[in-house]
Amino acid sequence: MRGGRHDPSPSGEPPMSVTDTAPPGMHDWQERHLRRYLQSGGTEGHIFDFGPINGEGYQPICLIKHVGRKTGRTLILPLIYGMVEGEIVIVASKGGAPSHPAWYLNITASNDIEVQVATQAFRATWREPAAAERQRIWDQMVAIYPPYAEYQESTQRLIPLVLMKPVAATPVFKDTELDR
Repeated sequence: MRGGRHDPSPSGEPPMSVTDTAPPGMHDWQERHLRRYLQSGGTEGHIFDFGPINGEGYQPICLIKHVGRKTGRTLILPLIYGMVEGEIVIVASKGGAPSHPAWYLNITASNDIEVQVATQAFRATWREPAAAERQRIWDQMVAIYPPYAEYQESTQRLIPLVLMKPVAATPVFKDTELDR
């Protein structure tokens, strides 16, 4: 679904989000969902109904907090996640676009990531699985959210999987901690 995206600037980069609580280029429904998740401390927003958007029904959503590699700004983004052997899995699909999502490039540039699942937040280490492990986890993520298979078919890049292992509890994320 492309409707609702902010129009890109003349440089081709999306403008800053309307609220500056999220990375640029988010759909309005994503920004509303993010605000709800943040304002409730995670008691609301952990499970999101994609039914009205693409018919995929209820999905588990985590938040990731990272720093923009170009801007230095703190960014928080809601993403579908799965759990595999104590690690939180997110998919850098960008809807099957030819380039990786900015959040993925940001974490690969800094190695720092924090994650919030419902009302629990953590500093985490992360890694990318390879070979047979990657295929097994990819299949699990496609079972959670079937459009991932279509996204992979629509792009020549191998869509990255990111596995995050919580290492220390942190306070839940708040919109007030974001750089404006």
